[in-house]
Amino acid sequence: MMTNQKKTQLLSSKFTLLLLMLLVAATAFATKKKNYTVKSPEGELTVVINNENDVVSYKLLKNGQELIGSSEISILANGVTAKITGCKNNSENKDWKPVWGQFSEIKNKYNELVLSIKLSEGKAKLYVRAYNNGFGFRYELEGIQKGTEARFYCEYNLNTNDVLYCPAGENVPLGPLSFPDFETKKVLPKLMMPLVVEHSEKSFLSLLESDLFVAPDFGVIKFSYDKDKKRIVAITTIKLTDKKLTTPWRVILVNDNVGDLVTNTVPLNLATENQIKDTSWIKPGKTLWDWRVHDYKTVDGFTYGNNTESYERFIDFAAKKGIEYFLIDANWYDKVSKGHFEVTSGLDLEKVSKYASDKGVKLILYYDRHKGDYGDETLFSYFESLGMSGIKYGFMGSNVSFTLDAISQSANNHLVVDFHDSPVPFTGIERTLPNAITKEYCHAQQDSRKAFTPESFIRMALINAIQGPLDMNNGNFDIVGINKGERQRGPKQLNSYFSTVVSESARTLIIYSGLVCIPDAPEAYEKKADLFEFIEKLPVGKWDESKVLHAEMDQYISTARRHGKEWFVGSVANQEGKTLDIKLDFLEEGKTYDVTYYEDAKDTHGLKNPETYQIRKGKVNKGTIIKAIMAPSGGHCMWIKPE
Repeated sequence: MMTNQKKTQLLSSKFTLLLLMLLVAATAFATKKKNYTVKSPEGELTVVINNENDVVSYKLLKNGQELIGSSEISILANGVTAKITGCKNNSENKDWKPVWGQFSEIKNKYNELVLSIKLSEGKAKLYVRAYNNGFGFRYELEGIQKGTEARFYCEYNLNTNDVLYCPAGENVPLGPLSFPDFETKKVLPKLMMPLVVEHSEKSFLSLLESDLFVAPDFGVIKFSYDKDKKRIVAITTIKLTDKKLTTPWRVILVNDNVGDLVTNTVPLNLATENQIKDTSWIKPGKTLWDWRVHDYKTVDGFTYGNNTESYERFIDFAAKKGIEYFLIDANWYDKVSKGHFEVTSGLDLEKVSKYASDKGVKLILYYDRHKGDYGDETLFSYFESLGMSGIKYGFMGSNVSFTLDAISQSANNHLVVDFHDSPVPFTGIERTLPNAITKEYCHAQQDSRKAFTPESFIRMALINAIQGPLDMNNGNFDIVGINKGERQRGPKQLNSYFSTVVSESARTLIIYSGLVCIPDAPEAYEKKADLFEFIEKLPVGKWDESKVLHAEMDQYISTARRHGKEWFVGSVANQEGKTLDIKLDFLEEGKTYDVTYYEDAKDTHGLKNPETYQIRKGKVNKGTIIKAIMAPSGGHCMWIKPE
């Protein structure tokens, strides 16, 4: 029979064993909890967050297949330890309406992981937001000493078989770039945002950022290649002026087709909501533009220039065709000093402003900081006092805070703003401050001859356009005259402009913008009024739906946009020409539609015969397949409306 003492000893042993088991289980749980996972709403994409050796890292998978391997994502300088102390899961499924854009309504549906992190100095939260076609990462810092350097560091451990493309300013976008190239080249190429990744597993990624609005001092994201780690890295730094900080989002877009990156709404969903209470004055649309028309001679003997009569001709044509704006570019003034513009002789700007107002046409006026400093504190109010509806701001440079201030001051004075050469790629800003209507983050028609080819257009439409609206100035109709050098500002190398008038028309639809700037003379458009109809009818910026139907780098792109019940489709080809089968499966079932085709003719050629075209009409239904035959450097357009 067991004594009481033995019973006590046995119970004590069991209790000790139980404690040990609980301790082991707790230790095992703590060890296992180094990984945190968040999936996209449909479950196809997964981000796994790991916290080992006081470092936070992530990896990205699609249907279990690794797209980005283990990659560090950190805040503050090297050597700062980071321990995840807690996590929370959120989700949202709401719709919102942009002021203008590629869609009239956007779904903001995501799952989110919020990780609490103890740093060796202060604390942070890491937000990992998962959408069906992309992810965003953002840090919030708190309790950090002022003056500390916040270093937002993000790695992208891509497959070494992947290839990359990226913008190159006004030059042809770079690519395909391979990882073996990075290893052998002594001088690596400058990798600009957005990076496009053609993944070896047949997916397309884009690496960029969104919502610089919250922390403009960070500056634009800069990519580089780390030869030691053999991966792409992005680093931006800032000196803290407060104990709290929210970073921009690091964004990774994931799509099956390269064209879908252009209509991906993740960057907009991650941007700060609209900050302008009354947006009724913000009107997207088309604009005529005088810069490329100077020295154009009409059949009645008139020569265009920087003068009142020339501008009144533009305004008359805009009023006749329902074109919302007329953009007056450089040389409307000769000199500028603090608080004063010296208007060029022959131009009565006040008269032009009143003439436009009487005709119902809005004016946009150019300002070039290279010519002198008027003073930004009074510039925007002065433009508004002149009766202007917008400003084209020249040569801003890459200063994000300066750019943000210009957008904000423009908004305060009811001006839409279009930025000239080498602007900040301010992704998502058109949601936050929708008066930021477009920018020349590309070559802008004829400026850069080495970039002015059908292939470079396709690249920019698939790469540069991912970061937001572009002012590319497509839509020349007098291609022969331009190639002959019959303009003051035509191509530096004659006969180097490869395009067709139908391709030019299609480009005005393909490039997403709140302001479509058409650069030719009114008389050039009047000569081809039946073709100009396609551009005239485009409801720019008022799209309900947008799709890229076909796209292949350097080969072709075909885009469809819907406004109400009507669809507009534009396609362009490279210098070889292409034939695309365009299936109209986006039309409504059971309805018959009238379609107008604007097409290259049989003898059209982008260099030899660029201005021939044909127009025909027909009937189509859902599922009809259209054979779009495009000449070398050519295009194809359709205007489809219910019968």
